[in-house]
Amino acid sequence: MQCVIVEETSSALFFSKPERAPLPTGLARLVVEQAVAVVFQVPLQELRARTRRKAHVAFARQVAMYLTHVVCGITLTEVGMLFGRDRTTVAYACRIVEDRRDDTLFDASLDHLETAIVRLTCAHSVLES
Repeated sequence: MQCVIVEETSSALFFSKPERAPLPTGLARLVVEQAVAVVFQVPLQELRARTRRKAHVAFARQVAMYLTHVVCGITLTEVGMLFGRDRTTVAYACRIVEDRRDDTLFDASLDHLETAIVRLTCAHSVLES
């Protein structure tokens, strides 16, 4: 993953990606899991469980897989390996989350989560250099 710099100029947002080393996939998973666990109020152990668990836990895990794929740019296969799932399960999770983005409140919450994850991973990159 690379840091994304956002510049606001005359009501338009411009995104640029500076040249940085990609974030290790394990660290990306950790950052995403921590953020999702806090927002969805789900213990990390439940989020990492190999079985489906309750619906709200399963949905939180789907969001974590979605964010790991979309925000961190990790392939579906790699995300599946990180979460102990098949790539088709990750693809299904991404479809579920994308469908829920039609809900404006959920979409705004996900936008905030995405921003937080980018900032946390950028902060880690700065601390590492």
